[in-house]
Amino acid sequence: MILRLDRTKVNQLNLITLKQNTYGLKGEITVPGDKSISHRSIMFGSIAKGKTRVTNFLLGDDCLSTISCFRKLGVLIEQNEEEVVIHGKGTEGLQEPKEILDVGNSGTTIRLLAGILSGLHFHSTLIGDSSIGKRPMTRVVTPLREMGAKIDGREDGKYTPLSVRGGDLQSITYRLPVASAQVKSAILFAGLNADGVTKVIEPVATRDHTERMIERFGGEISRQGNEIYVTGGQKLTGTDIHVPGDISSAAFFLVAGCIVPNSYITLKNVGLNPTRTGILEVLQNMGATMEFQKNDADIFEPTATITVSTSDLKGTTIGGNIIPKLIDEIPIIALLATQADGVTIIKDAHELKVKETNRIDTVVSELKKLGADIQATDDGMIIKGGKKLTGAKVDSHGDHRIGMMLAIASQICEGELILENANAIAVSYPSFFLHLNNLAV
Repeated sequence: MILRLDRTKVNQLNLITLKQNTYGLKGEITVPGDKSISHRSIMFGSIAKGKTRVTNFLLGDDCLSTISCFRKLGVLIEQNEEEVVIHGKGTEGLQEPKEILDVGNSGTTIRLLAGILSGLHFHSTLIGDSSIGKRPMTRVVTPLREMGAKIDGREDGKYTPLSVRGGDLQSITYRLPVASAQVKSAILFAGLNADGVTKVIEPVATRDHTERMIERFGGEISRQGNEIYVTGGQKLTGTDIHVPGDISSAAFFLVAGCIVPNSYITLKNVGLNPTRTGILEVLQNMGATMEFQKNDADIFEPTATITVSTSDLKGTTIGGNIIPKLIDEIPIIALLATQADGVTIIKDAHELKVKETNRIDTVVSELKKLGADIQATDDGMIIKGGKKLTGAKVDSHGDHRIGMMLAIASQICEGELILENANAIAVSYPSFFLHLNNLAV
């Protein structure tokens, strides 16, 4: 039904044909490591002193780009299938890179790394792929300049490449114009190297992996409501990190379990960070059949085993403060909504326009090819559910989450679905097709 592919073949894959699953998806998979936490484990391990050992690290393209950048900054990082070991020398041990720092397709890498580099007394240049070249950098450049970093780039720092010359940073109070964990984290990284106390004010709470990491590495950070405070000059110490499963990756199989007939899927090691669980709230609101078994292991991020089965779903409205808790899951939620009874409205999701693609337009255009009744709005989409989908030739447009959403759609489409640029999926889920194949009955 699907393809048996190893990681190398998935990375090279461009065009695949997938067929409808008429038997159901059944079985158990362990969710791969969280991408956001994997990135941060490398960054904090590099600026801390001592050895950091990371298990369940996501060996996806984005996270490998982060490893590559820190190696160019002089950090010794050992890597294999079982673990990643970072030999941190402290912020002062980072070295001026002799090469350009290429972040590939990773927006997390470029924005957070800009915050770290802003506090270092040397010059570096950051570039990425064509997608990164279109994504706005002003949102991080502006506060970092206010702190004293000298940053230049195309259109006065609006786009890459970015040239960063760091130095003596001053703390600031900064109110985020948009709810963005990447911008918040860039400022907090810079704040660790700034003089005084840096305060970041969020419009609504965003994922808090950076704050948890600071504490995990022995630092101090505090929150009062939507205000976050970090003091400069802290020294961090290497530690052990076990990366929980990525709920954004789990979302695709949670949805598959709900919409593919005769399905029963168990997902192990799913991260349940409360700033990331919006997808679970939506599934419950829409009537999904799910069971939870929380893990009692003493780790810094909560996890659980989740079992989901074919469900009768109803439409809902998704907007407001929940959006930052599920922004990366909206493409697969849109597919979920096509199979629900009634209308689903997604709103307040302007940030979808500045992801790897304009995900509002891309989700709508690709699902329409499959026969979905879906319309784009300025800040989201409107989906009328209950319509059967049919096979077609579709395209990920180089966006990993669009690619995975379309692959899951193939399981309920009548006829063949031909997916172009399937290799984009390796950015965050190299074993995606292996897991899909293993669940197919």
